Amino acid sequence: MKLPCIISGLLLVLSLHAAEIEGTIVIRKQLTKRRVTAAVPLYQRGPGPSLTADTEEDPLAAERARVAVWLEGPGLKSGGDDARTGARIEQKDRRFIPEIIVISSGATVSFPNLDPIFHNVFSLSNTRTFDLGNYPKGDTRTVAFPTAGIVYLNCHLHSNMAATIVVTPNRWNTLGDRSGKFVLKDVPPGEYTVVAWHKAAGFFRHQLQITEGHDVKTEFLIPLNADESLQPNR
Repeated sequence: MKLPCIISGLLLVLSLHAAEIEGTIVIRKQLTKRRVTAAVPLYQRGPGPSLTADTEEDPLAAERARVAVWLEGPGLKSGGDDARTGARIEQKDRRFIPEIIVISSGATVSFPNLDPIFHNVFSLSNTRTFDLGNYPKGDTRTVAFPTAGIVYLNCHLHSNMAATIVVTPNRWNTLGDRSGKFVLKDVPPGEYTVVAWHKAAGFFRHQLQITEGHDVKTEFLIPLNADESLQPNR
């Protein structure tokens, strides 16, 4: 038998045994403050980037899309071939876009500056500490993220700019969509913890048992106590 046929057969067996975790994220109140990019006279030298503010028509949909979901458990390969590459956070209109991404440990992220002003990217997070310095439009700098954890990004030049990189221990990760749906595909049989994380609400965990070929459904209700203030979406 030729090698391609052997590989195809192995992939078929794996797909027959693997399952999907289908989930729903339920959020019933806004967790994040409306974000405004403030005007600063120093930025106005030359053609300045536009000043923008959030105009979200459905704030709950935006909250659901800010929830990172991933899988933890034995037997899930980390790093190596499972690491996602090519992730990108742009510096545009005095913001980081997107404001949250999810990557596997070992992946790299590029940070292109698309504004006609200098920007900076730095993090003081224990998961990954770095400072890329100040650089102009057209320049791109890249950082590798070898360790799982939460990485908060800021810009020394513009205090309103913030973003988050969620680095997960393996490739079974995703963001919720605006409807609150998410899917983790090709999960091998075993006992796992499904983790959901929102910047304002924190961590939520469910224990799941995956058996061969049987999809599983789960739901995360993400609350915020009434006496907690909204977290700024900067």
